[in-house]
Amino acid sequence: MKKRLAVAFTGPSNSGKTTLILKVARKFIHEHKLEVAIVKHDPKDKARFDVEGKDSYKFSDTGAEVIVTSPNRTTYFSNRHSELEDMVRLFDQFDILLVEGLKNLPLPRISVFRDTIDKDYFPYMNALAIDNTIDIKQYNIPNAVDVLNLNEVDEVISWILQNAKQI
Repeated sequence: MKKRLAVAFTGPSNSGKTTLILKVARKFIHEHKLEVAIVKHDPKDKARFDVEGKDSYKFSDTGAEVIVTSPNRTTYFSNRHSELEDMVRLFDQFDILLVEGLKNLPLPRISVFRDTIDKDYFPYMNALAIDNTIDIKQYNIPNAVDVLNLNEVDEVISWILQNAKQI
């Protein structure tokens, strides 16, 4: 069995989580030649992946578990909550799993902030990714938390490779 690593990203809306994950994923895929899987938490159930009136919407609207397959992609629509283990089984083959949100998962976590840091995230973070909009001296960052430059993707990737959880 191939070694698979997982890490999570957390932070407030518009902090740069998605942008950082995209940069990290692209670099892992194109430069490191690794297979990447991404799980995004949608706590307010706002994401929309299907269009009302289309067959896949009609199938999903029945309450059934639905897989839509085409020559270029497979999309899974579920009307049930899934645990991380269930989602990992769906992906099956990957080297790196990047999770956005789900701060209660037992994964090493990078918290992403710009402008200001919310101290409520301290118990959940193992690393803090910030940019120059934050004066780190204004905060009492826990000693065990590594501070990363949000704009240095190689620094973030290095941290992930050293600290990600093997799953």
